[in-house]
Amino acid sequence: MSTVNGGISFWYGQEGAPAPREPLPGDTTADVCIVGGGYTGLWTAYYLKQAVPFLNITVLEAKFCGYGASGRNGGWLYNGIAGRARYAKLHGHEAAVRLQQAMNATVEEVLDVCETEKIEADQHRGGVLEVALSPAQLSRLKDFHATEAAFGETDRELYGARETAARIRVTGAVGSSWTPHGARLHPVKLVKGLAAAVEALGVTIHESTPVTEIRPKHAITPYGTVRAPYVLRCTEGFTASLAGQRRTWLPMNSSMIATEPLTDAQWESIGWEGRETLGDMAHAYMYAQRTADGRIALGGRGVPYRYGSKTDNDGRTQPQTIEALRDILVRFFPQLAGVRVDHAWSGVLGVPRDWCATVTLDRSTGLGWAGGYVGSGVATANLAARTLRDLIQQDSGQSGPTDLTALPWVNHKVRKWEPEPLRWLAVQTMYAAFRGADRRELAGHSAETDRVATLADKVTGRH
Repeated sequence: MSTVNGGISFWYGQEGAPAPREPLPGDTTADVCIVGGGYTGLWTAYYLKQAVPFLNITVLEAKFCGYGASGRNGGWLYNGIAGRARYAKLHGHEAAVRLQQAMNATVEEVLDVCETEKIEADQHRGGVLEVALSPAQLSRLKDFHATEAAFGETDRELYGARETAARIRVTGAVGSSWTPHGARLHPVKLVKGLAAAVEALGVTIHESTPVTEIRPKHAITPYGTVRAPYVLRCTEGFTASLAGQRRTWLPMNSSMIATEPLTDAQWESIGWEGRETLGDMAHAYMYAQRTADGRIALGGRGVPYRYGSKTDNDGRTQPQTIEALRDILVRFFPQLAGVRVDHAWSGVLGVPRDWCATVTLDRSTGLGWAGGYVGSGVATANLAARTLRDLIQQDSGQSGPTDLTALPWVNHKVRKWEPEPLRWLAVQTMYAAFRGADRRELAGHSAETDRVATLADKVTGRH
């Protein structure tokens, strides 16, 4: 059996594409128009409609709900948020702590809604385990662990090599850090369940309806225009396809593989009984989960960026990327050298120039947006959606400021990415630097982070 390459993702290979919803039938009006049928758009519709049931809410989706990152991600529901360190510098440490606390609570919020709405998404509260495989990675791990504790994560645990192996036997792991604020899930089961819950509330979803331009009070499509006081852009990695947004967020490519189901003996040799989501402290990091049907789904950066902010159509992945991900799998678990890779796929995530996730409502135009999650969107999209709900209620006079509208990522302004070919050269150079640094750190014995990686972080604004 050969590897299935593309077809959106392994998750859709399991679930199948959803029954198509009707495209926009022509010009219409709404109270709120949401552009994008992924996690951000669907969660926003869910919370807005619950808060104000009489609202007429229309969701416009270019393909089908979950076609983008929401249906292709690694299934990490966890408390990481892009830009926290920068927000601490801009707004103070306590403001960043409040943002982190909101993210911690968001993990439970998503799981609670799944229970309330009876969404079965293979969710499992196993936390997040991040491992170190070299002296330099261990040094970064300890710094990372201390930083997380300083932002209020007092329930995080630091493990040595023996304690790490008791959880999961990653070859060469010299330490790890574990947080309980994380869960594994099936991304497509979540997005399908959420879309069904939104429709049950009375929200209208139009699929196969690409929005070509967003203007104040207008979402323009080939099938007609939706006019609404509030138009919310929830397009994340696909934002560059909208008129005037080419340099707003860079569509970063991430790729994944899923193995065949492992045998009981293979799982016994690995451990991983807690089903934690698994990451590492490499510069070009990996992420993985143990799926509900006994596979390993593992991802990382392949070809990180396509010239001109282009995005793929169906998730097809280059053979060398599949091999690179398989190499990571076998490096972590050499006993799986003969295991078949059943599926490979790719997708894009949104990266702002300063690597900060944001949520915004422009009260002068009624335009709002959320995204730039830099790969941490499964949970962050939920927090962004609840924040957009509060911002709209505040703007419309239905409520005052809330704890969410006071978080430091609200209305954060980000400068645009450089024009081509500068941004293509920058991303290619950055990831070449990170991969080279990872190779040198794994081969060496220094506890110091590779200087080239440190320089790349500073130049790109990644940290």
